[in-house]
Amino acid sequence: MSTQTLNSIASKELYLQYDWYKKTFPPVVQESCDEFFLPGFKFEMIGISKNINALMDKDSYFVTKIRIDKQYDMFFRSSEKAISLILDRILGKPNRSFNLNRMTDLEAKIITSFNDYMFNMTSQLLSPPPANEIRRSNFDVIHLTFIIKDIDEPKFGKFIVSLPAALLNPDAIVSKGEKFDNTTFKSSTLDVKIKIGSTRFSMHEIKNLDTEDIVIFDNSNTKKMTLVIDDYEKEIKLNPNLGLITPVDNNNGGEDMGANNLWDSIEVEMNAEFDAVKITLGDLKNIEDGMVVDLTSIYDNKVTLKVEDKIIARGELVIVNDRYGVKISEVTAQQKAGSTAQTAPADDFVTDETIVEEEAMSDESDNNSVPNADQQDEEFDYSDFELDDEDI
Repeated sequence: MSTQTLNSIASKELYLQYDWYKKTFPPVVQESCDEFFLPGFKFEMIGISKNINALMDKDSYFVTKIRIDKQYDMFFRSSEKAISLILDRILGKPNRSFNLNRMTDLEAKIITSFNDYMFNMTSQLLSPPPANEIRRSNFDVIHLTFIIKDIDEPKFGKFIVSLPAALLNPDAIVSKGEKFDNTTFKSSTLDVKIKIGSTRFSMHEIKNLDTEDIVIFDNSNTKKMTLVIDDYEKEIKLNPNLGLITPVDNNNGGEDMGANNLWDSIEVEMNAEFDAVKITLGDLKNIEDGMVVDLTSIYDNKVTLKVEDKIIARGELVIVNDRYGVKISEVTAQQKAGSTAQTAPADDFVTDETIVEEEAMSDESDNNSVPNADQQDEEFDYSDFELDDEDI
């Protein structure tokens, strides 16, 4: 973690003191605004920090420095957007967009007077300056960041109040003991996805997948997989348990699966992942720490093959040399082009070809089975990849 991050958000001291700052300063800042401008703006404190650079980003600020005594100052920083929404409400909307570099004397006086008024209110919350103390570095300053909003329009800006830390006496939250037993926490489980690998497959090869076929995943390695929790992904280091994996010497030496036309030669990416896997928080912590994890239990789970998040087939994990493969046990997409169409169960995938042939069999039949919109997984539709004549 960088020094900037530590100074800005990860200070343990500020974490423990945050509640005191939240209860102490926002009411006074809001009251100052209401009394000076009349109600119309809302201030919300969004954070505290010891590093001003992490707060200012690329915004331009109008800064008012007000001296407390010879050793200590307070700073009030108003972003260009904050000043614009204040002036729009107080003076009316101008014909031109507000520009901080072209601020008029009247506009500057309004903002400075407001900052002076807020200083008189907030300085009452500070302790008296200690006698004969040497002024310390700029990082002995606490920055309170507020968002100021116009209550009638969707506009907001940033407002930062900087206070000398030596004049603050914040209360810190004190832990009253552990709320749960840490020894059982590591055994708690959550559902995750585990990606095995991926490979490029032609449409012709996908259409001709059959049970007992073995698909080898070029982008895989027997010593690692990828754990997925929502949008988070983390590589898992593994020592594969060969006793639970069916090793094979080579891929299925079946019929030639060469493409006969341009459409069949289109390649798509096929991914392999385990069905829902439960993992303990203890194992998850070990993964975060970079340890090699034993996930022996997952090898008994079914593996799902997907193209564009649509299920193609399911099977069992195998190893071919140093790559993972899947031995197909169930094909959920239609297998053979031109094969006799059958009505599929509700949880299987039906292609457009199947639907057309079924409709042609009987206009009176009410038994056509078409996946409904509530199915958990989308059907794989080969027509998604068809080319129009002008594209060939």
